[in-house]
Amino acid sequence: MRTGGTSNKMALIAAFLGFVFLEYGSLLCMARGNVQHYDFVLKETNFTRLCTTKSMLVVNESWPGPVIRVHKGDTVFVTVHNNGTYGVTVHWHGVKQPRNPWPDGPENITQCPIPAGTSFTQELSFSDEEGTLWWHAHSDWSRATVHGAIIIYPKPGTTYPYPVPYKEELLVLGEWYNGDVMAIIDEALETGGDPNTSDAFAINGQPGDLYDCSNASTYRLLVNYGKTYLLRIVNAVMNEEIFFGIAKHNLTVVGMDGGYVKPINTDYIMITPGQTMDVLVTANQSPSHYYIMGSPFADTTAPFDNTSTTAIFQYSGNYTPPSTPYSPSLPAYDDKDAAGNFTVRLKSLASKQHPISVPLIITERIFITVSVNQIYCANESCAGPDGNRLSASLNNISFVTPTIDILQAYYRHIRGVYNCTFPSIPPYFFNFTGDVGNNTIYPSQGTKAKVIKYGSAVEIIFQGTNVGAAENHPMHLHGYSFYVVGMGNGNFDFKTSPKTYNLVDPPLVNTIGVPKNGWTTIRFVADNPGVWFMHCHLERHASWGMDTVLIVTNGPANMNKMREPPAYMPPCAKS
Repeated sequence: MRTGGTSNKMALIAAFLGFVFLEYGSLLCMARGNVQHYDFVLKETNFTRLCTTKSMLVVNESWPGPVIRVHKGDTVFVTVHNNGTYGVTVHWHGVKQPRNPWPDGPENITQCPIPAGTSFTQELSFSDEEGTLWWHAHSDWSRATVHGAIIIYPKPGTTYPYPVPYKEELLVLGEWYNGDVMAIIDEALETGGDPNTSDAFAINGQPGDLYDCSNASTYRLLVNYGKTYLLRIVNAVMNEEIFFGIAKHNLTVVGMDGGYVKPINTDYIMITPGQTMDVLVTANQSPSHYYIMGSPFADTTAPFDNTSTTAIFQYSGNYTPPSTPYSPSLPAYDDKDAAGNFTVRLKSLASKQHPISVPLIITERIFITVSVNQIYCANESCAGPDGNRLSASLNNISFVTPTIDILQAYYRHIRGVYNCTFPSIPPYFFNFTGDVGNNTIYPSQGTKAKVIKYGSAVEIIFQGTNVGAAENHPMHLHGYSFYVVGMGNGNFDFKTSPKTYNLVDPPLVNTIGVPKNGWTTIRFVADNPGVWFMHCHLERHASWGMDTVLIVTNGPANMNKMREPPAYMPPCAKS
């Protein structure tokens, strides 16, 4: 009897534990979200635009590339098959990758290139992101053709913090070069001069009516009268910020960089390379054809592509379309006020369902000057200003990309790859935005990182300078979103400027413009251990050295420590 009773009790206990483990496992799966798998095949493919046919590296034979669609909290494994002719990496822009910098993607920062003829599987760990992000190559200028969108829907059972739109549409702003983009940047880096500008902008891979040989393929967005559409806009342009609008239609910005913002009603947006925006538009005008237009914002003396791309916002129904679609009135290419007036309106939603937590007591403050510089060339032998080589810097240090990735060197304690001497202040202070003379025109060069203690409340003040060709600089930080607490023109004043900070509902983003001859202050908590790249998202500036690396140390508990590397990482040529 006793034995039988014990057996029955044990069976009941086992059944109960099995139920508990089953339920716990189900809850764990729910907490972690679903797991998806994608295959990205990189290969050279022929495309024809502007009467020019060329071969270019793309993913899955499409430009822009395939869309990754997930729900908040999902995990995605992307296997990149490099069937191209050179090594390349892929970055998941705005995906924070908690504790896991290994698949982040920037070349020779967190990994070495995926060699031609090989494959590499990268894990994308989605956490609090919700909205629109994107992915792109992070090797030289290959991102011009290797890029696509990431759409992160709310968790099942939840919804948007705004009325559900009738339909969603993806608009990827890109840039077409008649020449080989890799050859263009290789030549520029060899000669020291400015790289050639693009020949056209594009919306979803099509330049639009205003370019040669493009009318027949202009992208058309078909809409029904009275319906509201969610436009997910990605700026994958290489070197120009973009003014964007739709003729006779108001826009309502509701999201940015994988998060929500307080609704902004506007007739245009200014979106920098690297940024994404979620915009509502209602088809409430007389049925007709209306141009969707993107034109450059370039407040600089540097060369830029001063053309405009168009798509058509086309109403369904029976009507006589105009001979030419209605065109929006966008700001002039150098309208700094229009760009600034839009940007300062961005504020976090900061609701009960989407709360924010702005660091108020700062434990790590970094002041960074952002400059375009020159490297001296003997006998004026280079193609840049005064016969020198064009360069760029942060705190007057022009970043030198190593041949072994910094993450591997940090993890394996490999010496001689980088050093931890990136300074918290520039070498000296002067009138950054005035007549700078020859101040810091020639930077030092090096692979210098900034080490930040886990849990630090970080404030970074980006100070634009009038050194070289000053302009707006979109700064991007990998591994984090940050609060933009302040922005202004001229030199940052340590006494008065902080009094203008917005610490109530600043926007939480991953890329933000530093105004020409102005400043921007960001804040975040360093709670994601790893090696994280920080750089200007104007590609020519990044190529010239407007970059650095933040190394966030491990925290005290296992859940605060960087994950182990995957079983396979692409090999480094000199590791």
